[in-house]
Amino acid sequence: MSETSERTNSVAAGTGPAGNRSELGGPVVGFMDRVRGEFIDIIEWTDDSRDTIVWRFPRYENEIKMGAKLIVRESQAAVFVNQGRIADVFAPGMYELQTGNLPILATLQGWKYGFHSPFKAEVYFVTTRQFTDLKWGTQNPVTVRDPEFGMVRLRAFGGYAARVSDPAKLITELAGTDPQFRTEEVEEYLRQLIVGRLGSLLATSGIPMLDLAARQAELGDRLAKALTDELATSHGLAIPKFIIENISLPPEVEQAIDARSRMGIIGNVDNYARLQAADAVRDAANNPGGAGEGVGLGLGMAAGQQLAQAFAPQQNQQPQQPFAPAGGGAAVPPPLPGQQQYQWFVAVDGQQQGPYDHATFTGHIGSGAVRPGMLAWREGMAAWQPVENVPELAQHFRATPPPLPPQA
Repeated sequence: MSETSERTNSVAAGTGPAGNRSELGGPVVGFMDRVRGEFIDIIEWTDDSRDTIVWRFPRYENEIKMGAKLIVRESQAAVFVNQGRIADVFAPGMYELQTGNLPILATLQGWKYGFHSPFKAEVYFVTTRQFTDLKWGTQNPVTVRDPEFGMVRLRAFGGYAARVSDPAKLITELAGTDPQFRTEEVEEYLRQLIVGRLGSLLATSGIPMLDLAARQAELGDRLAKALTDELATSHGLAIPKFIIENISLPPEVEQAIDARSRMGIIGNVDNYARLQAADAVRDAANNPGGAGEGVGLGLGMAAGQQLAQAFAPQQNQQPQQPFAPAGGGAAVPPPLPGQQQYQWFVAVDGQQQGPYDHATFTGHIGSGAVRPGMLAWREGMAAWQPVENVPELAQHFRATPPPLPPQA
Protein backbone atom coordinates (compact mmCIF):
# COMPACT_ATOMS: atom_id res chain seq x y z
CA MET A 1 0.00 0.00 0.00
CA SER A 2 1.34 3.39 -0.92
CA GLU A 3 2.08 6.08 1.63
CA THR A 4 -0.75 8.19 0.30
CA SER A 5 -3.31 5.42 0.71
CA GLU A 6 -2.16 4.62 4.23
CA ARG A 7 -2.50 8.30 5.20
CA THR A 8 -5.98 8.42 3.74
CA ASN A 9 -7.06 5.29 5.60
CA SER A 10 -5.52 6.57 8.79
CA VAL A 11 -7.50 9.81 8.58
CA ALA A 12 -10.67 7.93 7.80
CA ALA A 13 -10.10 5.55 10.68
CA GLY A 14 -9.14 8.32 13.00
CA THR A 15 -5.64 6.92 13.72
CA GLY A 16 -2.15 7.94 12.88
CA PRO A 17 -0.55 11.38 13.15
CA ALA A 18 -2.91 13.09 10.80
CA GLY A 19 -6.02 11.18 11.88
CA ASN A 20 -5.54 11.34 15.66
CA ARG A 21 -9.11 11.63 17.04
CA SER A 22 -8.03 13.75 19.95
CA GLU A 23 -6.55 16.28 17.57
CA LEU A 24 -9.21 16.16 14.86
CA GLY A 25 -12.34 15.16 16.76
CA GLY A 26 -11.77 17.58 19.65
CA PRO A 27 -12.10 20.82 17.63
CA VAL A 28 -15.06 19.43 15.68
CA VAL A 29 -16.97 18.50 18.85
CA GLY A 30 -16.25 21.90 20.43
CA PHE A 31 -17.55 23.73 17.37
CA MET A 32 -20.79 21.73 17.36
CA ASP A 33 -21.24 22.42 21.07
CA ARG A 34 -20.96 26.14 20.37
CA VAL A 35 -23.46 25.87 17.53
CA ARG A 36 -25.88 23.94 19.69
CA GLY A 37 -25.38 26.53 22.47
CA GLU A 38 -26.69 29.23 20.16
CA PHE A 39 -29.99 27.40 19.73
CA ILE A 40 -32.77 28.10 22.23
CA ASP A 41 -34.38 24.94 23.58
CA ILE A 42 -36.84 26.29 26.21
CA ILE A 43 -38.87 29.49 25.96
CA GLU A 44 -40.69 30.53 29.12
CA TRP A 45 -41.26 33.47 31.49
CA THR A 46 -41.67 33.48 35.23
CA ASP A 47 -43.16 36.85 36.15
CA ASP A 48 -41.43 38.28 39.23
CA SER A 49 -43.21 41.65 39.09
CA ARG A 50 -46.73 42.87 39.69
CA ASP A 51 -46.93 45.55 37.03
CA THR A 52 -45.47 44.05 33.83
CA ILE A 53 -47.98 43.65 31.02
CA VAL A 54 -45.68 42.60 28.14
CA TRP A 55 -42.20 41.03 28.40
CA ARG A 56 -40.00 40.22 25.39
CA PHE A 57 -38.04 36.97 25.57
CA PRO A 58 -34.31 37.90 25.38
CA ARG A 59 -33.36 36.01 22.22
CA TYR A 60 -30.70 38.48 21.04
CA GLU A 61 -28.83 36.85 18.16
CA ASN A 62 -29.69 33.29 19.15
CA GLU A 63 -31.94 31.15 16.98
CA ILE A 64 -34.88 29.14 18.19
CA LYS A 65 -34.38 25.45 17.66
CA MET A 66 -37.12 23.71 15.78
CA GLY A 67 -38.69 21.38 18.30
CA ALA A 68 -37.91 23.69 21.22
CA LYS A 69 -40.25 23.71 24.20
CA LEU A 70 -42.58 26.69 24.69
CA ILE A 71 -44.09 26.94 28.17
CA VAL A 72 -46.98 29.37 28.57
CA ARG A 73 -48.28 29.55 32.13
CA GLU A 74 -51.76 30.40 33.30
CA SER A 75 -52.61 34.10 32.96
CA GLN A 76 -50.09 34.36 30.10
CA ALA A 77 -50.10 34.36 26.32
CA ALA A 78 -47.11 34.06 23.96
CA VAL A 79 -47.01 36.08 20.74
CA PHE A 80 -44.49 35.32 17.96
CA VAL A 81 -43.44 38.26 15.80
CA ASN A 82 -41.55 37.72 12.55
CA GLN A 83 -39.91 40.69 10.86
CA GLY A 84 -42.28 43.13 12.52
CA ARG A 85 -45.46 41.18 11.76
CA ILE A 86 -47.65 39.39 14.29
CA ALA A 87 -47.49 35.65 13.62
CA ASP A 88 -48.81 33.00 16.00
CA VAL A 89 -50.40 33.44 19.43
CA PHE A 90 -50.25 30.66 22.04
CA ALA A 91 -52.63 30.18 24.98
CA PRO A 92 -51.50 28.60 28.30
CA GLY A 93 -49.90 25.17 27.87
CA MET A 94 -46.64 23.47 26.83
CA TYR A 95 -45.81 23.21 23.13
CA GLU A 96 -43.14 21.60 20.99
CA LEU A 97 -42.47 24.12 18.27
CA GLN A 98 -42.91 22.57 14.83
CA THR A 99 -44.07 23.91 11.53
CA GLY A 100 -47.41 22.28 12.25
CA ASN A 101 -48.24 24.47 15.25
CA LEU A 102 -46.61 27.58 13.75
CA PRO A 103 -48.82 27.92 10.66
CA ILE A 104 -48.59 31.69 10.23
CA LEU A 105 -44.86 31.79 10.98
CA ALA A 106 -44.31 28.87 8.60
CA THR A 107 -46.09 30.83 5.89
CA LEU A 108 -44.03 33.97 6.59
CA GLN A 109 -40.78 31.93 6.59
CA GLY A 110 -41.72 30.06 3.42
CA TRP A 111 -41.54 26.57 4.97
CA LYS A 112 -43.59 24.96 2.25
CA TYR A 113 -42.13 21.50 2.74
CA GLY A 114 -41.81 21.36 6.53
CA PHE A 115 -38.20 22.58 6.75
CA HIS A 116 -36.87 21.95 10.27
CA SER A 117 -33.89 24.30 10.54
CA PRO A 118 -33.54 26.78 13.47
CA PHE A 119 -35.38 30.05 12.98
CA LYS A 120 -35.40 33.60 14.32
CA ALA A 121 -38.50 35.20 15.77
CA GLU A 122 -39.32 37.62 18.54
CA VAL A 123 -41.38 36.13 21.35
CA TYR A 124 -43.49 38.38 23.60
CA PHE A 125 -45.14 37.09 26.74
CA VAL A 126 -48.35 38.98 27.61
CA THR A 127 -49.91 38.93 31.08
CA THR A 128 -53.64 38.29 30.86
CA ARG A 129 -54.46 38.42 34.58
CA GLN A 130 -56.28 41.36 36.13
CA PHE A 131 -54.30 44.35 37.36
CA THR A 132 -56.37 45.44 40.34
CA ASP A 133 -54.29 48.22 41.92
CA LEU A 134 -55.07 50.93 39.37
CA LYS A 135 -56.42 54.29 40.60
CA TRP A 136 -58.29 57.13 38.96
CA GLY A 137 -59.52 60.57 39.98
CA THR A 138 -60.72 63.87 38.52
CA GLN A 139 -58.07 66.56 38.71
CA ASN A 140 -60.66 69.21 37.77
CA PRO A 141 -64.38 69.19 38.63
CA VAL A 142 -66.81 67.71 36.14
CA THR A 143 -69.73 70.07 35.44
CA VAL A 144 -73.12 68.38 35.12
CA ARG A 145 -76.73 69.59 35.06
CA ASP A 146 -78.74 68.29 38.00
CA PRO A 147 -82.56 68.28 37.73
CA GLU A 148 -82.92 69.61 41.28
CA PHE A 149 -79.89 71.82 41.94
CA GLY A 150 -79.17 72.99 38.41
CA MET A 151 -75.56 73.21 37.29
CA VAL A 152 -73.15 71.63 39.77
CA ARG A 153 -69.49 70.65 39.74
CA LEU A 154 -68.55 67.15 40.88
CA ARG A 155 -65.27 65.51 41.85
CA ALA A 156 -64.84 61.76 42.04
CA PHE A 157 -62.16 59.15 42.61
CA GLY A 158 -61.84 55.39 42.90
CA GLY A 159 -60.09 52.35 41.47
CA TYR A 160 -60.47 49.87 38.63
CA ALA A 161 -59.14 46.59 37.29
CA ALA A 162 -57.74 46.13 33.79
CA ARG A 163 -56.63 43.08 31.82
CA VAL A 164 -55.54 42.19 28.31
CA SER A 165 -58.30 40.73 26.18
CA ASP A 166 -56.44 40.59 22.85
CA PRO A 167 -52.64 40.13 23.22
CA ALA A 168 -51.89 40.65 19.53
CA LYS A 169 -53.87 43.89 19.33
CA LEU A 170 -52.26 45.18 22.52
CA ILE A 171 -48.77 44.70 21.07
CA THR A 172 -49.80 46.28 17.79
CA GLU A 173 -51.54 49.32 19.28
CA LEU A 174 -49.77 50.02 22.59
CA ALA A 175 -46.71 47.97 23.51
CA GLY A 176 -44.95 47.89 20.14
CA THR A 177 -41.34 46.71 20.52
CA ASP A 178 -41.08 47.75 24.17
CA PRO A 179 -39.13 44.91 25.86
CA GLN A 180 -40.97 45.47 29.16
CA PHE A 181 -44.30 47.24 28.92
CA ARG A 182 -45.63 48.23 32.37
CA THR A 183 -48.95 49.45 33.72
CA GLU A 184 -47.55 52.92 34.41
CA GLU A 185 -47.11 53.45 30.67
CA VAL A 186 -50.84 53.10 30.01
CA GLU A 187 -52.34 54.18 33.34
CA GLU A 188 -52.42 57.91 32.58
CA TYR A 189 -54.07 57.28 29.22
CA LEU A 190 -56.74 55.16 30.89
CA ARG A 191 -57.31 57.83 33.56
CA GLN A 192 -57.95 60.47 30.91
CA LEU A 193 -60.32 58.14 29.10
CA ILE A 194 -62.19 57.42 32.33
CA VAL A 195 -62.61 61.11 33.22
CA GLY A 196 -63.85 61.85 29.72
CA ARG A 197 -66.43 59.08 29.95
CA LEU A 198 -67.42 59.92 33.53
CA GLY A 199 -68.78 63.37 32.70
CA SER A 200 -70.91 62.01 29.87
CA LEU A 201 -72.20 59.18 32.05
CA LEU A 202 -73.21 61.44 34.93
CA ALA A 203 -74.85 63.94 32.58
CA THR A 204 -76.95 61.32 30.80
CA SER A 205 -77.65 58.99 33.73
CA GLY A 206 -80.72 60.93 34.89
CA ILE A 207 -79.77 60.20 38.51
CA PRO A 208 -80.32 63.15 40.87
CA MET A 209 -77.23 64.33 42.67
CA LEU A 210 -78.62 63.34 46.06
CA ASP A 211 -79.06 59.73 44.84
CA LEU A 212 -75.56 59.30 43.39
CA ALA A 213 -74.11 57.83 46.57
CA ALA A 214 -76.75 55.10 46.66
CA ARG A 215 -76.16 54.18 43.02
CA GLN A 216 -72.37 54.33 42.79
CA ALA A 217 -72.12 50.57 42.16
CA GLU A 218 -74.59 50.81 39.27
CA LEU A 219 -72.67 53.72 37.74
CA GLY A 220 -69.40 51.79 38.11
CA ASP A 221 -70.80 48.78 36.24
CA ARG A 222 -72.13 50.98 33.45
CA LEU A 223 -68.84 52.78 33.08
CA ALA A 224 -66.88 49.49 33.09
CA LYS A 225 -68.99 48.19 30.21
CA ALA A 226 -68.65 51.42 28.22
CA LEU A 227 -64.86 51.47 28.68
CA THR A 228 -64.52 47.78 27.78
CA ASP A 229 -66.53 48.22 24.59
CA GLU A 230 -64.25 51.06 23.51
CA LEU A 231 -60.90 49.59 24.57
CA ALA A 232 -61.49 46.03 23.40
CA THR A 233 -61.81 46.95 19.74
CA SER A 234 -59.08 49.57 19.71
CA HIS A 235 -56.41 48.43 22.18
CA GLY A 236 -57.15 44.87 23.21
CA LEU A 237 -57.94 45.84 26.82
CA ALA A 238 -60.92 45.23 29.09
CA ILE A 239 -62.11 46.87 32.31
CA PRO A 240 -63.78 44.03 34.24
CA LYS A 241 -64.31 46.08 37.39
CA PHE A 242 -64.77 49.80 37.99
CA ILE A 243 -65.22 51.23 41.48
CA ILE A 244 -66.44 54.72 42.38
CA GLU A 245 -65.27 55.31 45.95
CA ASN A 246 -66.64 58.81 46.37
CA ILE A 247 -68.43 61.62 44.52
CA SER A 248 -67.93 64.97 46.24
CA LEU A 249 -69.32 68.47 45.76
CA PRO A 250 -67.68 71.90 46.05
CA PRO A 251 -67.67 73.25 49.64
CA GLU A 252 -70.21 75.98 48.89
CA VAL A 253 -72.70 73.44 47.49
CA GLU A 254 -72.20 71.20 50.51
CA GLN A 255 -72.95 74.16 52.78
CA ALA A 256 -76.12 74.92 50.81
CA ILE A 257 -77.25 71.30 51.17
CA ASP A 258 -76.58 71.43 54.90
CA ALA A 259 -78.65 74.61 55.17
CA ARG A 260 -81.44 73.04 53.15
CA SER A 261 -81.42 70.01 55.44
CA ARG A 262 -81.81 72.26 58.44
CA MET A 263 -84.64 74.06 56.71
CA GLY A 264 -86.35 70.75 56.04
CA ILE A 265 -86.23 69.92 59.74
CA ILE A 266 -87.99 73.20 60.61
CA GLY A 267 -90.57 72.99 57.88
CA ASN A 268 -90.70 75.83 55.32
CA VAL A 269 -88.97 78.84 53.82
CA ASP A 270 -90.32 81.28 56.41
CA ASN A 271 -88.92 79.18 59.18
CA TYR A 272 -85.61 79.00 57.33
CA ALA A 273 -85.45 82.81 57.36
CA ARG A 274 -86.14 82.74 61.08
CA LEU A 275 -83.37 80.19 61.53
CA GLN A 276 -80.95 82.49 59.74
CA ALA A 277 -82.01 85.29 62.07
CA ALA A 278 -81.15 83.02 65.00
CA ASP A 279 -77.76 82.34 63.41
CA ALA A 280 -77.21 86.11 63.19
CA VAL A 281 -77.90 86.37 66.93
CA ARG A 282 -75.35 83.68 67.61
CA ASP A 283 -72.75 85.46 65.49
CA ALA A 284 -73.47 88.74 67.29
CA ALA A 285 -73.13 87.02 70.65
CA ASN A 286 -69.73 85.70 69.58
CA ASN A 287 -68.64 89.31 69.02
CA PRO A 288 -69.54 91.11 72.30
CA GLY A 289 -69.11 94.86 72.39
CA GLY A 290 -69.40 95.17 68.61
CA ALA A 291 -71.65 97.47 66.66
CA GLY A 292 -74.20 94.70 66.13
CA GLU A 293 -74.82 94.07 69.82
CA GLY A 294 -78.02 96.16 69.96
CA VAL A 295 -79.22 94.74 66.67
CA GLY A 296 -78.47 91.25 67.90
CA LEU A 297 -80.60 91.87 70.97
CA GLY A 298 -83.58 92.92 68.89
CA LEU A 299 -83.09 90.06 66.45
CA GLY A 300 -82.74 87.63 69.30
CA MET A 301 -86.11 88.50 70.78
CA ALA A 302 -87.74 88.49 67.37
CA ALA A 303 -86.14 85.20 66.33
CA GLY A 304 -87.04 83.56 69.60
CA GLN A 305 -90.66 84.52 69.21
CA GLN A 306 -90.70 83.37 65.59
CA LEU A 307 -89.08 80.03 66.35
CA ALA A 308 -91.60 79.47 69.11
CA GLN A 309 -94.38 80.13 66.63
CA ALA A 310 -92.76 77.80 64.11
CA PHE A 311 -92.88 74.82 66.45
CA ALA A 312 -96.24 75.74 68.01
CA PRO A 313 -99.51 74.66 66.42
CA GLN A 314 -100.23 76.87 63.45
CA GLN A 315 -103.65 77.95 64.76
CA ASN A 316 -102.95 81.66 64.21
CA GLN A 317 -102.63 81.03 60.50
CA GLN A 318 -106.06 79.43 60.23
CA PRO A 319 -109.14 81.59 59.55
CA GLN A 320 -111.06 81.96 62.74
CA GLN A 321 -114.66 80.87 62.65
CA PRO A 322 -117.18 82.29 65.14
CA PHE A 323 -119.14 79.03 65.19
CA ALA A 324 -118.31 75.37 65.21
CA PRO A 325 -117.80 73.59 61.87
CA ALA A 326 -120.75 71.72 60.43
CA GLY A 327 -119.04 68.38 60.90
CA GLY A 328 -118.54 68.90 64.62
CA GLY A 329 -115.45 69.79 66.55
CA ALA A 330 -114.40 72.51 68.92
CA ALA A 331 -115.76 75.99 68.24
CA VAL A 332 -113.26 78.85 67.74
CA PRO A 333 -114.37 81.98 69.65
CA PRO A 334 -114.34 85.33 67.84
CA PRO A 335 -111.91 88.09 68.86
CA LEU A 336 -112.82 90.04 71.94
CA PRO A 337 -114.51 93.40 71.24
CA GLY A 338 -112.09 96.27 70.91
CA GLN A 339 -109.00 94.06 70.85
CA GLN A 340 -106.30 95.12 68.38
CA GLN A 341 -105.78 92.52 65.63
CA TYR A 342 -102.93 94.22 63.83
CA GLN A 343 -99.91 92.25 62.61
CA TRP A 344 -96.82 94.43 62.97
CA PHE A 345 -93.58 94.39 61.03
CA VAL A 346 -90.37 96.16 62.03
CA ALA A 347 -87.16 96.96 60.13
CA VAL A 348 -84.04 95.86 62.02
CA ASP A 349 -80.66 96.62 60.45
CA GLY A 350 -82.27 96.88 57.02
CA GLN A 351 -84.04 93.51 57.38
CA GLN A 352 -87.80 93.04 57.75
CA GLN A 353 -88.82 91.14 60.88
CA GLY A 354 -92.34 89.94 61.77
CA PRO A 355 -95.23 89.60 61.79
CA TYR A 356 -95.94 90.15 65.50
CA ASP A 357 -99.33 90.47 67.11
CA HIS A 358 -100.03 93.76 68.86
CA ALA A 359 -99.38 92.49 72.38
CA THR A 360 -96.08 90.89 71.46
CA PHE A 361 -94.94 93.95 69.54
CA THR A 362 -95.74 96.36 72.36
CA GLY A 363 -93.95 93.98 74.71
CA HIS A 364 -90.79 94.34 72.57
CA ILE A 365 -91.19 98.11 72.87
CA GLY A 366 -91.37 97.84 76.62
CA SER A 367 -88.27 95.62 76.76
CA GLY A 368 -86.28 98.00 74.59
CA ALA A 369 -85.87 95.58 71.70
CA VAL A 370 -87.92 97.98 69.54
CA ARG A 371 -86.55 101.49 69.95
CA PRO A 372 -87.44 104.95 68.67
CA GLY A 373 -86.19 105.50 65.17
CA MET A 374 -86.98 101.99 63.97
CA LEU A 375 -89.50 101.78 61.12
CA ALA A 376 -92.77 99.91 61.62
CA TRP A 377 -95.68 98.97 59.38
CA ARG A 378 -99.04 97.24 59.63
CA GLU A 379 -101.89 96.60 57.26
CA GLY A 380 -103.68 99.82 56.46
CA MET A 381 -100.60 102.07 56.68
CA ALA A 382 -99.53 103.79 53.48
CA ALA A 383 -95.81 103.53 54.22
CA TRP A 384 -93.28 102.58 56.86
CA GLN A 385 -93.09 105.10 59.75
CA PRO A 386 -90.89 105.52 62.80
CA VAL A 387 -92.47 103.58 65.62
CA GLU A 388 -92.77 106.64 67.85
CA ASN A 389 -94.89 108.41 65.16
CA VAL A 390 -97.49 105.64 64.88
CA PRO A 391 -100.56 106.69 66.93
CA GLU A 392 -101.20 103.23 68.34
CA LEU A 393 -97.61 102.95 69.52
CA ALA A 394 -96.82 106.50 70.58
CA GLN A 395 -98.23 105.97 74.05
CA HIS A 396 -95.63 103.30 74.70
CA PHE A 397 -92.78 105.74 74.21
CA ARG A 398 -92.68 107.93 77.27
CA ALA A 399 -90.71 111.13 77.28
CA THR A 400 -87.51 110.98 79.25
CA PRO A 401 -87.78 113.32 82.27
CA PRO A 402 -85.23 116.16 82.59
CA PRO A 403 -82.47 115.95 85.18
CA LEU A 404 -83.46 116.74 88.75
CA PRO A 405 -82.71 120.30 89.91
CA PRO A 406 -79.74 120.78 92.22
CA GLN A 407 -80.50 119.75 95.77
CA ALA A 408 -79.63 121.93 98.73
